[in-house]
Amino acid sequence: MGLFTRTTTTDATTLAARLGARSVHVLDVRQPAEWRHGHIRGSQNLTLRQLEGRLATLPREKTIVTVCASGHRSAAAARVLTRAGYRVENLKGGMRAWTRADLPVEKRRS
Repeated sequence: MGLFTRTTTTDATTLAARLGARSVHVLDVRQPAEWRHGHIRGSQNLTLRQLEGRLATLPREKTIVTVCASGHRSAAAARVLTRAGYRVENLKGGMRAWTRADLPVEKRRS
């Protein structure tokens, strides 16, 4: 796999439909404070820095969709996961695209 290999992307409305079918696992790689402020329901929060040490916590039987604020950090996470043998897609536009599509956001209090 090359250094500049492109990751498959998905858009917010497609991801929302796939979540209903439970066919994907959403991995949010933002910082915990960002995640608490608003995230996709059911998403797992692991920062990009934590990712390589926590690969075993991720399911291999589902496609993992990586998410961040805009899509840049999650694209880096997707490359890590692809190299580790996971099926991966990146949410194009990140949480900004999700909220622009008026899709539900869950918030957690710290």
